[in-house]
Amino acid sequence: MDAPGTAHRNHCPNCLWSRHVDVVPGDRAAECGAAMEAVAIAGRDDGEWTLVHRCRGCHTLKANRVAGDDNPLMLMRLAVRPLARPPFPLEWLSRV
Repeated sequence: MDAPGTAHRNHCPNCLWSRHVDVVPGDRAAECGAAMEAVAIAGRDDGEWTLVHRCRGCHTLKANRVAGDDNPLMLMRLAVRPLARPPFPLEWLSRV
């Protein structure tokens, strides 16, 4: 638990899922309590990655800091997901 970002982690380091418990980070005031799925990776201006979670109950989106001991394979799967499922047929790339 001495890896960066683990002091206030709110997600599982293996599957990256979380639970909707906060309205403001750390307040434990959310009434929802539903599971939050990691749906994307976002990059911050300082180069650090954040996980974007979507609540399965109320559909709220939250960004959470990636921790130093998070599962690297799961992080990379999430990061390349848009490349694996582009919003257009790949054949269109040959037209350029």
